[in-house]
Amino acid sequence: MTTDQTPAPADGYSYTLTRTLDAPVARVWRAWTAPDQYAQWAHAVPGSVELDVRPGGAWKATMQTPDGAEFPLTGSYVEVAEHSRLVLGMDVPGRPDPALMTMELTEQGPRNTVIVLTQTCDTQEERDMAEQGSGMLLDGLEGFLADGGRG
Repeated sequence: MTTDQTPAPADGYSYTLTRTLDAPVARVWRAWTAPDQYAQWAHAVPGSVELDVRPGGAWKATMQTPDGAEFPLTGSYVEVAEHSRLVLGMDVPGRPDPALMTMELTEQGPRNTVIVLTQTCDTQEERDMAEQGSGMLLDGLEGFLADGGRG
């Protein structure tokens, strides 16, 4: 995994996480966009995931931390390019516009996919928290795919 942190105070604070996954791009896409699969690897409370994967479609999930705390999340899909790119908006209390995260998938041979997550946040603290959360998502996805994706 590589991590780039690029502070750009005028435009926010950005991070980029990149991993090469041992799965074809269609399988990675399905894991990210099928609610039953997403719930298994994204640390979501069972039954809390709803994904309407289309531009303007809504998503919601309640995430659970290892210590049992629950965090309901909501948002919408800004851009959907099947098997290659998702731009997700995440609703943030007190913020008029959603926080955007971009996921890009690139097939690398028949068995591997490069996934890149990027996000720009308003503060360094927000960026650090979002980056940590995205790293946990990628860890969960990687484990799910390695276990054969039980969905």
